[in-house]
Amino acid sequence: MGFRLNVRQAALAVALAAAATVGGALVFQHVWGYQPCKLCLEQRYPYYFGIPLALVVALLPPRWGRIGLWALALVFLVSAGMGTYHAGVEWGLWLGPADCGGGPPVSSGNVGDLLGQLSNIRVVSCTEAAWRFMGLSLAGWNALISVALALFAGYAARKGREA
Repeated sequence: MGFRLNVRQAALAVALAAAATVGGALVFQHVWGYQPCKLCLEQRYPYYFGIPLALVVALLPPRWGRIGLWALALVFLVSAGMGTYHAGVEWGLWLGPADCGGGPPVSSGNVGDLLGQLSNIRVVSCTEAAWRFMGLSLAGWNALISVALALFAGYAARKGREA
C-alpha cells in the first residue's frame, strides 16, 4: 500500500511549485538585475502555460484531472529538455542559437528615447551563466525542477486518489 495523492491537491502543488520557480526567475531579473538571455526567456513559456493548466486541472473531476496531470507531466518534460539544452550551451557541450541576446528595449514611443535605449543595449549571451549555485546555473536548476514536477505530476496521475 503506497502513498496516494489527491488529484486536486497534486495539481495545486504543481501550480504552486511552478509559480515559485518562475517567480524566482522574475526576482532574479527585476530585483537583482540579472538580465535573461533568449533561452532564459523561452524556458519560462512552459511555466506560463503550466501554471494556469494546473489550476484548471485542480477544478476538473478526478478522471479528467488525471489526464490533466499527464498533460502537466508532458509540459514539464518539455521544460526539462529546454533547461538541459540551455545548460549544455552554457557548458559548451553544443552550440546555442546564433541570435542569442536579451529582450527588446522598452520605449516610451519617442524616437529619440528609442535610439538612446538602443545604444545602451547589452546583449546577454546564452553561453555564459550569470549565476551558479552548487555548480548549476539557473538553466540547470530549471532542468532539475522541471524533471521533479514532471515526475510528481506523472506519479499523481498514475497513483492519485479521487478525493
